[in-house]
Amino acid sequence: MPVASFPVEVVSGARVVTAPEEIDITNAAGLRAALLEAAGPGSRTLVVDMARTQFCDSAGLHVLVRAHKRARAEGGELLLVICAAAVLRIFAVTGIDRLIPNFPDLDQALAPPAVPGFSPPGAAAAGPASAAAETVGSL
Repeated sequence: MPVASFPVEVVSGARVVTAPEEIDITNAAGLRAALLEAAGPGSRTLVVDMARTQFCDSAGLHVLVRAHKRARAEGGELLLVICAAAVLRIFAVTGIDRLIPNFPDLDQALAPPAVPGFSPPGAAAAGPASAAAETVGSL
């Protein structure tokens, strides 16, 4: 498998990291490095565009949960764009879909909330989702 690159661009004031077709143990460290770099000073919203991603293993989940926790600790947020049913399923099975807000496309991820006080799905996670994320985070 060729080495994956993780392009970063700024869209509507948010830094967007584009993920490859597969995220697994062979490239999770590269994703982690790209997220750390993209989450630099002045960045409140970080989006991982997984629109092309068809597979994400536990190494990828671990990187995303850690990035979410880091963003929240620094007063920011991590948003995901997920299209593939298989990827959505692994996020649902692990409860991470309730921990990290995810959207079907980049426009929806970057759109401001339509209703004042509205939180995107997963923004206020508690209970089983947090426990599932802690389990993944400890892998």
